[in-house]
Amino acid sequence: MERFRFTKKERVTGEKRIEALFTKGRSFMSYPFRIVYLETAQYGSMPLSILISIPKKRVKSAVDRNRMKRLGREAYRLNKHLFLPNGLAENEHLDVAFIYVADKLSDYATVEKGIRKAIKELNHRIEERKQC
Repeated sequence: MERFRFTKKERVTGEKRIEALFTKGRSFMSYPFRIVYLETAQYGSMPLSILISIPKKRVKSAVDRNRMKRLGREAYRLNKHLFLPNGLAENEHLDVAFIYVADKLSDYATVEKGIRKAIKELNHRIEERKQC
């Protein structure tokens, strides 16, 4: 049986790495998230690392922000198997930031739908780049 885990290796950490992601990364929308991604040199054993950001400007209450982060992590954890790293070279890695853009709180189904759509779009963009 496959174990669905979300380990420290799968998180984007470090100030320089996060800054590079937001300054050099490309973005697209997958409601309720804006996705920023950057292909980099291999950081670890995982081909994909993520960061989930829920801005205080959008969701005022810390309790609600933490809940949305939990929902986002859970949706990613259960759907990360959809990511196909075939388009990435052996020494490449993908850093991805999910930035919440909705003004209201979303339910799990909406969050999961956005995460799934984002992963499929990432697969498509990597495959497209590989073919060029």
